[in-house]
Amino acid sequence: MGMTDKQFQSWVRFLLEDLREFKEEKDPEKQMAKLEKILDNLQKTLED
Repeated sequence: MGMTDKQFQSWVRFLLEDLREFKEEKDPEKQMAKLEKILDNLQKTLED
């Protein structure tokens, strides 16, 4: 089952928010944890 345009736009907004939080994080360990979370979420999206 596919996404509607609105669902896709909403997903992109969540991804952008996560990437902005990653960019703003100054602690390298926390930054890597955020990156791992983003990567895991993207991988799960591909597998669904």
